[in-house]
Amino acid sequence: MSWLKEVVFDDNGLIPAIAQDYQTGRILMVAWMNHEALQETVKNRVAVYWSRSRKKLWRKGEESGHTQKVHEVRLDCDADVILLVVEQVAGVACHTGRESCFYRVLDYSDNEPQWREVDPVLKDPELIYKKSDEQ
Repeated sequence: MSWLKEVVFDDNGLIPAIAQDYQTGRILMVAWMNHEALQETVKNRVAVYWSRSRKKLWRKGEESGHTQKVHEVRLDCDADVILLVVEQVAGVACHTGRESCFYRVLDYSDNEPQWREVDPVLKDPELIYKKSDEQ
């Protein structure tokens, strides 16, 4: 896998990965990948990330069903950021039930700038992620 040797991972063996909608170009989320996550993503054309909090592979949509079908994988000029151009299944990428994790905009209309939520919740997170005692 000579293509993988060109990718620059950080000291923790990770690289940031940006997920972008293949039709609209909207940034859906940012996550992290390790070697294994990137290899599996390329092989199966479905997004796999590395969960820093759980310290394990995170197959996007494994609990929610909101997978990301990969249309294209890009590498930035420094070879230290991955861009995944994806089809977001069911239109929800964020664990809050929104299309994108970037749903807050800094509003400058008042004297003091404030974050304002601008995107609607498309699906109640309670319906997306069942509690472990209900499974």
